[in-house]
Amino acid sequence: MKESGTYIMLYEQVKIQGKKISEVSRMTGMSRNTIKKYLREGEKAHKATGRKKQSKLDPYKTAIQELMRIGIYNANTILERIRKMGYDGGITILKDYLSPLRPPALRFETAVRRYETKPGKQAQMDWGILKYKDKKGRICKIACFVMILGYSRMRYVEFSRRCDEASLLRCMVNAFEYFNGVPDTVLTDRMKTVVISSDHGRPVWQETFERFAAEMGFVPKLCRVRRPQTKGKVERLVHFVRDSFMAGRRFTDFGDLQAQVIAWCDEVNHRVHGTTGERPVDLWRDEQLNALPSASVLSSYQWEERKVARDCFISFNGVRYGVNWNYCGQAVKVRQKGDKLTIVSSDGDILYIHDVCHQSRKHVWAKGQYDGLEIHEGRPYEAPYGLQVLIDDVEIRPLIEYENLVGVI
Repeated sequence: MKESGTYIMLYEQVKIQGKKISEVSRMTGMSRNTIKKYLREGEKAHKATGRKKQSKLDPYKTAIQELMRIGIYNANTILERIRKMGYDGGITILKDYLSPLRPPALRFETAVRRYETKPGKQAQMDWGILKYKDKKGRICKIACFVMILGYSRMRYVEFSRRCDEASLLRCMVNAFEYFNGVPDTVLTDRMKTVVISSDHGRPVWQETFERFAAEMGFVPKLCRVRRPQTKGKVERLVHFVRDSFMAGRRFTDFGDLQAQVIAWCDEVNHRVHGTTGERPVDLWRDEQLNALPSASVLSSYQWEERKVARDCFISFNGVRYGVNWNYCGQAVKVRQKGDKLTIVSSDGDILYIHDVCHQSRKHVWAKGQYDGLEIHEGRPYEAPYGLQVLIDDVEIRPLIEYENLVGVI
């Protein structure tokens, strides 16, 4: 047998370069008939098989094929079964044997139907956990909220230190404001801040989230259990943020990171999307989203309740902000808007407007935070006391009233 590539070499000499077969015969030493045969039939495998070494797996191949016939394709499971039959080989040769025999669909998991939504019909949301290295070289984690409109592929990303209910609703409001509208449905997985449980297949929604959905004007939908492909658009977005935005990202603090990710969203929403072949910002004009609710409704979900601690601080987003000591033990409401943090009393009075601090575990002091604390012994209310008066102010009663009183007793 000639070496590999003989046919290609002869084809190039005769068909491409136009040389005569006799000329190629003299140059290669091959007979003209052999050259004609190669050009006519192509290059064929050698018929000589040689001696084939027996594998330890050979006696068990029939059993392996039987296991595969009943749907067992996992190499570890098959290895466990055939070892009970006496097989003493390794798993590597077993995997090599199974690889070409497995159904192709196993390499791509279960087949799914591609689903495209109409304009304004659906958004998908999810949380992702990303990592970064802090100034001391420690690996830290941060939560990442992502939402994407199904039709246009407009994306919104927001970082958060927590994944609780208040953080979720705040991020959703910010996303709706970014999209300038609300879709008909929002697809999510079964996170605890959204759904409590299932009752005969029907979701039991968290009360606050159910009220939020009603006031915002969308219908929540749950993806199928253990089927992340149901919300594949947002699943890919989480990976996209991790691999495209976060990888190698340099930032000074939490606020800088959030500002950068919003700028990044603006940028990628103006790029041509690989699936639609259109820019998301262009398709977004056709979304026909439902109008945003009133500013008062939106604002109500941007405020979070906090309790003033004994040291006269409230905790928000990993930072402690000072409040006047007279509000110790009371509940106040807090909202971050841009670089300002507003604290209001339960009556709606503005107590403080702090500059937002983006460094965790820091204390932001309030002006006059402890004024009068020592004088009132730390009590924000007046302690009970008696009152001494002049003798003329004391009511004088006849003795008979006291005698009657004793008699009654």
